[in-house]
Amino acid sequence: MRLIASEERRTRLALRHLLVPDHRTDDVATACDSVVCLHSSDPASVFLSAALRLRAASLAAVETALYDDRTLIRHHSMRRTIWVMTPTMAAAAHGGFSRKLAAREAKRYGKLFGREETWFADAIDRVATVVEEAGRPISTRDVGAELPDLAEPIPINQGTTYEGRMAPHTRALLSAAFEGRIVRDRPAGSWIASQYSWVASSEWDQIDWHGHDELSGATEVVRRWLDRFGPGTLTDLVWWTGGTKTLLRTALTALDAVEVQLEDGLEPGYVLPGDDGAGSTVPWVALLPGLDPTAMGWKQRNWYLDPHVAARVTDRNGNIGPTVWADGRIVGGWAQRPDGTIAHDAKLTADQHDLLTIEIDRLRELVGDTRFSPRFPAPNQAGLLRMG
Repeated sequence: MRLIASEERRTRLALRHLLVPDHRTDDVATACDSVVCLHSSDPASVFLSAALRLRAASLAAVETALYDDRTLIRHHSMRRTIWVMTPTMAAAAHGGFSRKLAAREAKRYGKLFGREETWFADAIDRVATVVEEAGRPISTRDVGAELPDLAEPIPINQGTTYEGRMAPHTRALLSAAFEGRIVRDRPAGSWIASQYSWVASSEWDQIDWHGHDELSGATEVVRRWLDRFGPGTLTDLVWWTGGTKTLLRTALTALDAVEVQLEDGLEPGYVLPGDDGAGSTVPWVALLPGLDPTAMGWKQRNWYLDPHVAARVTDRNGNIGPTVWADGRIVGGWAQRPDGTIAHDAKLTADQHDLLTIEIDRLRELVGDTRFSPRFPAPNQAGLLRMG
């Protein structure tokens, strides 16, 4: 069995994820595809992850791709997470994962509100129809104004310690998004805002929402993941997709994925047929935002994230905050302080420190006067904000 050492894996992520300056791109969709899709739970992460992979880092270019050219789309899919992805990826993810999740979510929300599944299915149809007939982006508040009975908060989780009240139209909109009927559009506010408006998914007429069944969709998602993140293990794939081992093993078989030995020897990794390696790279340093796809791409992380660093940059749920990378490893974290300066706790050589200074200047120029903080702060964030 072929051995792929950790050093080669670190070179692969550097080149394939466009982290080395001379491998950056001019196209936002290409930047997104380089890591399959972007985590969108934190809106700032989408813009920073994409922009920092561009030769000329630009927030405006990311906004144009999302809301004007529509070469990217926000879609609820793997692990019930909201992602930003290209239309072809969205079609595959929808067939492979979102469609099943949509049915599960509808059942869960019906139970949450103590109503029949048919009642919640009707609520989904009603909110989606309002969005589809609006003819313009429409806010959650405005959807509620059109459907006052669904906007009225009703009791949830009765008889439990989590009981409270919730407006059904908010969860019906989420379920309609899982079903692929509606899509999140431009938010009210700046690029770090998350109060998105809604539009009909037909606005992305290049997406065939019925083009994949579960197996073909999952297989295409796994193919893309192996192309960008391989080698990876079945454990990594189960964690990243939220899919079952049975489905993912079937997808690997359909792809004729090749088993390889990894340096830790815990379980075999997989690569695509014909994946002969990544070449070589020059020394590099990168600043990546919280939830960046490179940091979050594998469940088994020791080959790029030492445990003592992981304790500083990873929260208890496994979410990774803003990170400093050097030559394929996470070497620390960073934070934007209120005055706009970037503080970090990475231990670097003199040459690496010079490269980091370049990246810090690039980040500060990119964000300008905007101040932001990660939605899922790492343990080191509070200390970094107090530094200096």
